[in-house]
Amino acid sequence: MTHPLRVRSFRLLFLSRTVSAVGDAVVPAALALAVLRATGSPGALALVLACATVPRLLLLPLGGVLADRFDARRVAIAADLVRCAAQLVVGVELLGDPGLTPIAVATAIGGAAGAFALPTAAPLVAATVTPAQRQPANALVGVTANASRLAGPALAGALIWAAGPGWAFLFDAATFAVSAALLAAVRIRHVPLPAPSLRTDLAHGWREVRARDWYWTSLVAHGVWNGAAAVLMTLGPAVAVHRLGGEGVWVLLLQAGAVGMLAGSLLAARVRPRRPVLLANLALAGYAAPLALLAVAAPAPLVIAAYGLALTALGYLNPVWETVVQHEFPPQVLARVTSYDWLVSLAATPLGYALAPVAARAFGDAAPLLTAGLLVLVACAGTAAVPGVRRLALAPRDDLAATAR
Repeated sequence: MTHPLRVRSFRLLFLSRTVSAVGDAVVPAALALAVLRATGSPGALALVLACATVPRLLLLPLGGVLADRFDARRVAIAADLVRCAAQLVVGVELLGDPGLTPIAVATAIGGAAGAFALPTAAPLVAATVTPAQRQPANALVGVTANASRLAGPALAGALIWAAGPGWAFLFDAATFAVSAALLAAVRIRHVPLPAPSLRTDLAHGWREVRARDWYWTSLVAHGVWNGAAAVLMTLGPAVAVHRLGGEGVWVLLLQAGAVGMLAGSLLAARVRPRRPVLLANLALAGYAAPLALLAVAAPAPLVIAAYGLALTALGYLNPVWETVVQHEFPPQVLARVTSYDWLVSLAATPLGYALAPVAARAFGDAAPLLTAGLLVLVACAGTAAVPGVRRLALAPRDDLAATAR
């Protein structure tokens, strides 16, 4: 099998995603420090984060429709250019006397553009490589993204220390411009769709989702997983600082997770399971372990190791899941079903952020952490009871024949 990077279109796509991932990895740390420097208020940071998240969730289905109808490559280019402009505004604002309103507005515009970019990822990979190359290609993209997450905080710190947080956003803006230029050189064949109403397009995509029990039940499980992850991210730092040994424990836990994600992506490039969805969902159930260990304030090395293993499962799941979706859905609806994937998977995240502190104040940290762990275990392992999850099997690579464009 020809390596995916020998295919010119995928090579350009891979470089585009790599550059963009590096820029995106710098932003979280820079944004938090920039807003706190400008306002001194955690509430202001929460507002800015909500401005990025809410438009993305609301517009995801529309982004899927446009990517299917008007060519995923062009939609991705437009989204990159809009995000370039948004980050440029934030960066310039931070170089002067920053105000919360322009930062929040620009962040909301960037978040909205992200809703149109996310559904393009699967169609672009599927259109640039053969079916047999999809899992290695998805794994390569995952390795780059996870390696960027590992290096991003250090790069952000260097930029902030050397020149200030504004330059981190200018750097991200530049990466979006480079990404758009690389995508402009990608050549893929777009199959035009008839143009019925927006409502018809959305309904068609949803029917495709509902028609596959392995898909929608897995999405529910993934949504529960993300909601539980929000609980861990909200309550975990306080548990680490006050009961496990200090801030260093939390930093080590996050680094272990980043290493695990990278290791899982590397594993996905080489291990092709016969029943990928079943295996991946069962592995995701392991996220219950770090939640339970945090709840009982287990020794820090045990918590850190459990979190690293749990994130290894996530790093493995992502490329494998994308490969299965690209294989099982017609290319004409791939962006729409991917948009519903993101919507359902991420919808519980804000709920986890909101409910975790409320439950912790009422019942203590242990109760919401243990509840989240139990929900993850039941939801992810419970998909094994779904016939479609158990039966779904990928054909061997030799049986997947197609021509890369």
